[in-house]
Amino acid sequence: MLAVIGGTGIYEIVEMGDEVEKKIIKTPYGDSPEVSVFQLHQKEAVFMPRHSKGHAKPPHIVNYRANIWALKKLGVERIIATNAVGSLFESIKPGDFLIPHDFIDFTRMRKGTFYDDKTVHIDVTEPYCHELRDILISSGEVVGEGVYVCTEGPRFETKAEVEMFQKLGGTVVGMTGLPEAVLARELEMCYASVCTVSNFAASISPNKLTIDEVFEILEEKKEDLIKLIYNSILKIPSKSDCQCMNTLDGAEVESSWEREDL
Repeated sequence: MLAVIGGTGIYEIVEMGDEVEKKIIKTPYGDSPEVSVFQLHQKEAVFMPRHSKGHAKPPHIVNYRANIWALKKLGVERIIATNAVGSLFESIKPGDFLIPHDFIDFTRMRKGTFYDDKTVHIDVTEPYCHELRDILISSGEVVGEGVYVCTEGPRFETKAEVEMFQKLGGTVVGMTGLPEAVLARELEMCYASVCTVSNFAASISPNKLTIDEVFEILEEKKEDLIKLIYNSILKIPSKSDCQCMNTLDGAEVESSWEREDL
């Protein structure tokens, strides 16, 4: 089973499927948002609205642990996430799609692991699934790599922060990509992201940055984003030997989803 985690502009993917069933999944971390389970070209898929119904939860309040745990409980093995981002360079423009290959985490207050009761170190040398990334890159017009910088939000970044992110090797900056990607890795799920560049980061654009600008670009690129994800889903094989699914090999912990509370 595969899942699409969506923010603004991607909810319509469900309308392209059949046999839609709405569910709220109970987890040890709270209830998930209402998810849609559906069939898309004979593939079972799940759509999860990251921010809950009506975009109710801002990025720093999203219950990322409940969201990822719920998907694992449903049997999801692969996740395509969508993220709205700001570009740190003029060469990557609003309206572009970028498939990140790495990240830098500047979040501060979010619960970033399922392993609060024991020490579990996981390898994130390659934090995004290379198989899913290859499929996304081959399914539309995209920027094939980049470093995603995740900030706490909900405010936008300062000029000094943007300059720091550039010097550290960042390509785009957003507020929703982490700890989501790490939590998926902890549950041995393949995870890749499609970043929609909705604006230039602060100080790069000559204009004052507003949320209206973000939503305008996301609305404009919505159909292209849905098409990219749809084409990618068609290419995802039924079986995979991806190493994402063996993350906990050698770790001194049982697979998390084998616990009684799952």
